Amino acid sequence: MSDFDYDVLVIGSGPGGYVAAIRAAQLGLKTACAESRETLGGTCLNVGCIPSKAMLHASELYNEAANGTLAKLGVKIDAMSLDLSTMQGQRVDAVKGLTGGIEFLFKKNKVTWLKGLASFTGANTVEINGETVTAKNIVIATGSSVTPLPGVEVDNAGGKIVDSTGALELDKVPGHLVVVGGGVIGLEMGSVWKRLGAKVTVVEYLDQILPGMDGEVRKEANKIFKKQGFEYKLGTKVTGAQIVGDGVKLTVEPAAGGEAETIEADVVLVSIGRRPNTEGLGLDKIGLELNQRGQIETDHEFGTKVPGVWAIGDVIPGPMLAHKAEDEGIAVAENIAGLTGIVNHDLIPSVVYTKPEIAGVGLTEEAAIEKAGGDKGAIKVGKFPMMANSRAKTNHEPDGFVKIIADAETDKVLGVWIIATPAGTMIAQAAQAMEFGASSEDIAYTCHAHPTHSEAIKEAAMAVRGKPIHM
Repeated sequence: MSDFDYDVLVIGSGPGGYVAAIRAAQLGLKTACAESRETLGGTCLNVGCIPSKAMLHASELYNEAANGTLAKLGVKIDAMSLDLSTMQGQRVDAVKGLTGGIEFLFKKNKVTWLKGLASFTGANTVEINGETVTAKNIVIATGSSVTPLPGVEVDNAGGKIVDSTGALELDKVPGHLVVVGGGVIGLEMGSVWKRLGAKVTVVEYLDQILPGMDGEVRKEANKIFKKQGFEYKLGTKVTGAQIVGDGVKLTVEPAAGGEAETIEADVVLVSIGRRPNTEGLGLDKIGLELNQRGQIETDHEFGTKVPGVWAIGDVIPGPMLAHKAEDEGIAVAENIAGLTGIVNHDLIPSVVYTKPEIAGVGLTEEAAIEKAGGDKGAIKVGKFPMMANSRAKTNHEPDGFVKIIADAETDKVLGVWIIATPAGTMIAQAAQAMEFGASSEDIAYTCHAHPTHSEAIKEAAMAVRGKPIHM
């Protein structure tokens, strides 16, 4: 008999936490998961990835009908209108179904859901709702929350200055939506309301949108979104926001310094990033300090410096992505069980679910050159435009390209970047090929089904080696 209540206690039931709990239970460990929300699934399922995709998909269909795209395909609609409450209702249904699905999986795998906030009182002890719970291993998987913007107070209930959660739940289409931050979340939520009729202005501190992505991809995405009607204020910082009547007055000035100006908006979305959720965990009680970015440092097995305490997902270094947390959840459970759990952090794909989608894995061209000591000749780049892809052309989806970066000497693929309608799905092939150490030749000589968007990956690989066929 163990001296502990559980072999494994996971704090947080987001994509990392719930997956870690299920995997630990599958491996025969007595497992519990502490979660204070009324539903499981964390930010991702409740107010993030899943509901935003429900709105992105629905708004895309509405836009295709409203802007005449369907008419060009022979689908004539004599009269149409937006029923926003129904659109919001299907979002809620999607979330309900998936969060309920995790609850079912917990029961099926005999994972105990401990409802409440967990706070450490010792290395193997937490307090939840005034009760003490002990576990041989405790996994911190508390995720992240929206980074606040100084001088701008978010009030989702008010519906005027909102974060991504509030932007999902607007009960009417804003006349003018100002998005503060040109990253993934801001562009996705901006796309939803742009398609439904809002004017959208993106204010970004840097001189280009989508920080961290390949330079060519960032420039092309900028052009595509501008064509869709997005307006930009790049190299601009927000210094304040004030609710005036039914709207918001936003004060901005050049990031490099200069004269301030005001922008009038109906709704302002603050989307400048996310920060780890560590407050209230009682980490000081177990001597676990945070790094300069407020993250918990771990070793390669996801163990912290405190024996028996582990951490995964958004609270540790690395990209704040649900699939990265999921992989770490499986790996940490396997490591706790004495197996070998590994995550290749060099190959975590990233996706922007706009239309077209934008996806990448591995190194950007800039990072590959930097890694080669600044030698541009150390890499080879192959590109293929989607407008030359037969499926994209047939579907009237000409925007974007596939870009493959390979080592000039070994031909090993170092990075793949895609702008295409199904880029998020296409990137899986690239990630898998790179996981197996593929060369561009391997991809070029792999038979791809025709006609598919994925043929553009084959052609880009051929471009690395010389010349694609359809160019």
